[in-house]
Amino acid sequence: MIKVVYDIKIYREVLRNIIKQDDVVVELGCHLGNSTRIMAEMAHDGQIIALDKSDEAASSMKELTAFKSNIEFIQSDVRLHETLENVALKLKDQGGCDVLSVDLGGGHYPDTTFKVFFIWSSTLRPRDTIIRNRGLLDFLHSSSSSELIKSPEGWLESSGGDGVPPRLKELHLWSTNIK
Repeated sequence: MIKVVYDIKIYREVLRNIIKQDDVVVELGCHLGNSTRIMAEMAHDGQIIALDKSDEAASSMKELTAFKSNIEFIQSDVRLHETLENVALKLKDQGGCDVLSVDLGGGHYPDTTFKVFFIWSSTLRPRDTIIRNRGLLDFLHSSSSSELIKSPEGWLESSGGDGVPPRLKELHLWSTNIK
């Protein structure tokens, strides 16, 4: 299942409904860890790998990981190939990813959010994915098509998924901060 939401209350309610006690959850954009805390409580026998590039997230997550042993925080940019490679290697030993949570920029950057979701989900192949982004939700509700292409899993099965994709040359076009 892939669920797209915007409201933070709905986002957290969906997390409570889909995360099981022994799940491995990858959270892209953990921010200050408020949703991470919910994930850690729901997957108390599982593991949370939470990622964010900000220094503000790092200090907040340091406090949270001191109290929750099932959270691992990685300070890194999720748009970087090395970050995906690192997490994919970690998950290989743990049997994969059950839930992918993507909360990048809230209502901003739907193109980046979708690209990150697409690459990470086709690599990790989660059972469930939740994306929090107003732009994507607006697009979904404003579009229509007579074609029905649907993936019941937490990733787009029609797009394949042969492991970590090769480095994407276009990433440097997204931002001058990506090397």
